[in-house]
Amino acid sequence: MTGRDEAFMREALKYAYAAAEEGEVPVGAVIVKDDQIIAAGRNRRENGKNALCHAELEAIHRACTLLGGWRLWQCELFVTLEPCPMCAGAIINARIPRVVYGAKDGKAGSCGSIVNLFELPYNHRPELVGGVLEQECAQVLRDFFKKLRDKKETSG
Repeated sequence: MTGRDEAFMREALKYAYAAAEEGEVPVGAVIVKDDQIIAAGRNRRENGKNALCHAELEAIHRACTLLGGWRLWQCELFVTLEPCPMCAGAIINARIPRVVYGAKDGKAGSCGSIVNLFELPYNHRPELVGGVLEQECAQVLRDFFKKLRDKKETSG
């Protein structure tokens, strides 16, 4: 973990906070090329009514559109929560060489918590760095779900 990794994770956290403000599970992602953020995403499943609207997929889609191709071999992905199997698959398919995540996901994490899809013999195996700003990334999730529970208790 480097100061650079922390700086880009702080940028991803901004998108997680924006997702929380919209009532979405607070996950944010940024894609970096040549030390510049070229694309970002946040969870939009609830508002988009679409299971595919994960932060990583939104960021990957935007990066592919910007760069004009599906191979993101010159990019890195920073995401506040360990990717799920769908997002890990997209990362492998996009050929992203390095993935940095914040909080572990004990329910769907596919980069070490449940399984590590990056260790399987696929044609591409990204470098993985976990636990960057882990406490801050986990806290935004805890705060979000506590607020939801509190809202349910008062309304019902």
